[in-house]
Amino acid sequence: MLNIQIFSFNPFSENTYLVFNENKKGFIIDPGNWNEKETVILQKFIEDKGISIQNILLTHAHIDHVLGLQWAFDIYNVSVKMHQEEKEILDRNPMSARNYGFDFKPFFGEIEFLNEGDSLFLDEDELKVLFVPGHSPGSIAFYNNAQNFVISGDALFQGSIGRTDLYRGNHTQLLESIRTQLFTLPEETKVYSGHGNATQIGFEKNHNPFF
Repeated sequence: MLNIQIFSFNPFSENTYLVFNENKKGFIIDPGNWNEKETVILQKFIEDKGISIQNILLTHAHIDHVLGLQWAFDIYNVSVKMHQEEKEILDRNPMSARNYGFDFKPFFGEIEFLNEGDSLFLDEDELKVLFVPGHSPGSIAFYNNAQNFVISGDALFQGSIGRTDLYRGNHTQLLESIRTQLFTLPEETKVYSGHGNATQIGFEKNHNPFF
């Protein structure tokens, strides 16, 4: 059975997720820890629970979701898994950071690419990769059927959707991704978004103003 711990980090109030099982194996998803205080909070939780980090997963590579990526790779020495279309976005982050008024070094570390339909496992617990581009060209979500939850990144929010005015965003594509990849999940599926509160697929199908 999977446990989900949520951390709200950095000036963008980004949700970093730690998903782990009863055998203390886990994934860090979208490490957005921005400063020493946030890093200590994340690292202390992992150490206190005795969690063995198996991989670092990215729903997408916008800068607010990877501010702690180099730290996580250096500390846990495990590969970063993301969609290939996000490599360009990751590589552009030093430029993106300058636009926000701070410096950000290029990421150096092992990257493995995920494709739609791939499965990631923590022992018997599965996260299935859903391809949800539009907010970003290689946005993916991680779906667990057994416990009815999906970690959606910035595709779908409570009462909203991801912005599409950033580089290689596509509004029409995002709406189609949500309709075909997320809204086809069971209505009771809990949605853990990249920002803000969790929601449910059924609620968003019935109440999200973009649909």
